[in-house]
Amino acid sequence: MRPMQNSSRLQNIRYDLRGPVQHVAKQMEAAGQRILKMNLGDPAPFGLEAPESIVVDMIHHLRGAQGYSDSKGIFSARTAISQYYQTRGLMQIGVEDIFIGNGVSELISMTLQAFLEPGDQVLIPSPDYPLWTASVMLSGGEAVHYACDEENNWWPDMADLEAKITDRTRAIVIINPNNPTGAVYPRHILEQFADLARRYELVLFSDEIYEKILYKDAVHIHTASVAGDLPVLTFSGLSKAYRMPGYRAGWVAVTGKRADTAAYRESLELLASLRLCPNVPAQHAIQTSLGGYQSIGDLVKPGGRLAEQGDLACRLLNEIPGVSCVPAAGAMYLFPKLDREMYPFDDDEKFVLDLLEEQKILVSQGTAFHWPTPDHFRFVILPAEDDIRDAVNRIAAFLASHRRTPGAVEVQEAGGGMLEPAGADVSGD
Repeated sequence: MRPMQNSSRLQNIRYDLRGPVQHVAKQMEAAGQRILKMNLGDPAPFGLEAPESIVVDMIHHLRGAQGYSDSKGIFSARTAISQYYQTRGLMQIGVEDIFIGNGVSELISMTLQAFLEPGDQVLIPSPDYPLWTASVMLSGGEAVHYACDEENNWWPDMADLEAKITDRTRAIVIINPNNPTGAVYPRHILEQFADLARRYELVLFSDEIYEKILYKDAVHIHTASVAGDLPVLTFSGLSKAYRMPGYRAGWVAVTGKRADTAAYRESLELLASLRLCPNVPAQHAIQTSLGGYQSIGDLVKPGGRLAEQGDLACRLLNEIPGVSCVPAAGAMYLFPKLDREMYPFDDDEKFVLDLLEEQKILVSQGTAFHWPTPDHFRFVILPAEDDIRDAVNRIAAFLASHRRTPGAVEVQEAGGGMLEPAGADVSGD
């Protein structure tokens, strides 16, 4: 029998957040080494658990959740989601506009599969959450990345975005609040997105999973609220604000003129039926989550755990020579920059691997988020303050030992990495 071959569709697909660096970390842990993990946005390992009332409510419904539900999701959960958006001013969102999924991840894939033809282009921010790029490519489309401006609060560069619109462009992805930068977009930015979508007849895919995780004076505005006449898909769920990513409960709301979205809605219903239904027990957590006390507010307000940890991490990272970090307005991440004159890494995957092996700390390289240069990394703010201090100290120690010295010459190690100072013995590298 011939060996099984992998699909050619996977040839350029990457998800480096769980890629080679993660595999090395697992091997190190299996060998008994303790790794300080600052790489993944899962609240559970850091003591940020789901509210007890939500867990109890889901347990209460378990016996009645053994069968399939409606393919779009149970009616009470979709009603709760619809009413939530209506309280936010989105009166056009009704029960039938809601599709529940096994996390937003499933819905990203499903909504793109229902939408794209081979060769269609989708504009995605750089840096991005890499599932968006992978899902566009797996759906037969082409991912085109528009720049976000680090010097301007990590807001999108609208001139760059518009310059990349072609006759094959079909949609724009908006990640707000943003993973990995922590940016939150003000109204005028969202209005510019809507204006471009209107002028070029594009659909807006708005990933708003971090909508409740906001710091200081940041305000989240739903894209659909400034683009009511346009087809907009709004994604959210329980994974982050309610600290239950393992439950896999997400949703997408489809808005826009009914006549413009009717055929697409039919395609979504077909795909929803093919996967039978979302996770039924987790759907029973939705109504309680959206209707009860919003405990995330205690974590993000001044003095709250996430707010304090984010401020601490940003301050400590900025104190490292040659590191700069824009404060997060939302979400759970920072995206620090390395001064390449001081730390001229040519391969940021090697940078995070070397950091892992030398300092036993795990972060994610910037190019994993489709950032074009190897000079950033993502730092998660979920661990407790002591772990954040420890992590930054380890990063500082690593960078100090790899800092480029005056008079360095460009002699590169085999496989990429740091440049060696003049006169260094690099034989055998």
